[in-house]
Amino acid sequence: MQNIKDRILYEDNHLIIVNKLPKELVQSDITEDLTLADKVKEYLKVTYNKTGNVYLGIPHRLDRPTSGIVIYTKTEKALSRMCNIFRENEISKKYLAIVDNAPVKEKDTITHYLIRDSKKNKSFAYLEQRKNGKEAKLTYELKGASRTFYLLDIDLHTGRHHQIRAQLAALNIHIKGDLKYGFPRSNKDGGIALHAREVSFMHPVKNELITITANPPKDIVWDFFVKAIYN
Repeated sequence: MQNIKDRILYEDNHLIIVNKLPKELVQSDITEDLTLADKVKEYLKVTYNKTGNVYLGIPHRLDRPTSGIVIYTKTEKALSRMCNIFRENEISKKYLAIVDNAPVKEKDTITHYLIRDSKKNKSFAYLEQRKNGKEAKLTYELKGASRTFYLLDIDLHTGRHHQIRAQLAALNIHIKGDLKYGFPRSNKDGGIALHAREVSFMHPVKNELITITANPPKDIVWDFFVKAIYN
């Protein structure tokens, strides 16, 4: 497994931003598995010779099977402000997804209303408003194709539970490895081919625009698309 130090994308006195691997937990859950937050705390403790408990704020989450950018905060002040940035949607979030079917349009903005089923830990997307439905909006663009898969570049305009997975599934498009939303086979690493590629937001303390990008995991299919499209 890649060293946590090698996966740090940005660090200052207020923030530490890390490239999450598929299947890593952003924070602890009922599994009690080692989390990315645990690894970041250990890195901070060792690197800065900290004693006792290390503070680490968690302003947002990324689904466990998803890879990519996770933002942590080093101070409560930064945490409060980052939580507000996410709550007010004052952050640009871009994803990459490897999928099984090409969309009808090469580029489109789609809007659904999502209803979350907590028992199934799954969201369902509908074109019409329904009771308790929350508006979900994204823009996708078809960026490339192999003999088997397609690469979508996605701008996420809202931040709903399993939003990208549910909205694509409603279009009969399934993310590679995502059994929960209709892909027939799991990936070897247990993750799904959905990657938080880029974020852009005003720094919560310095008040300057920062943009962070993260490379997808090392994988034969990801490598094909990264080489074909981005090199």
